[in-house]
Amino acid sequence: MKKLTLLLLVLCTSLVFTTDATAQKFSGLDKSPADIAYYPASSREANKAARVIYSRPQLKGRSLAELAPVGKVWRTGANEATEITFYKDASVGGKTIKAGSYALFTIPGEDEWTVILNSNLHQWGAYSYDSDSDVVRTTATASTDNEELEAFGIAFDDDGNMVMGWGTTRVTLPISY
Repeated sequence: MKKLTLLLLVLCTSLVFTTDATAQKFSGLDKSPADIAYYPASSREANKAARVIYSRPQLKGRSLAELAPVGKVWRTGANEATEITFYKDASVGGKTIKAGSYALFTIPGEDEWTVILNSNLHQWGAYSYDSDSDVVRTTATASTDNEELEAFGIAFDDDGNMVMGWGTTRVTLPISY
């Protein structure tokens, strides 16, 4: 009888733990999914020079000026501040940057944007942005394209320059490695 009681107790306990382990709830898709851009872009290239990790907000009927106001520090994406990693020393907007990871912020403008590399990683948005931690501030040229991008995106062109696009706005930051 003791063996039967013990066996039932063990079976019931294992059922409880099994049920709990499989009852995990997973959240739905993020409204601003994360993305990564590399330079060089080829997935087969082993010697990457740069990587950007960012989230991709969408316009959803709103204007770029509402989401990234002119003259105000913007997280350059959604969710956590965008992070750029240089795997070797680089020149960003003509300024030397040591290899490493930096938070990437921008200040939108009409014809050019200010691009900021900041040493405080893992910030949520630009809420705790502190200019005292800026490593470099430089400018990037803003232009207009005929193609409308619903989701914010970052890519590298063939020369290694970083291009940010949203709506019809394109911002090109010169980078050399």
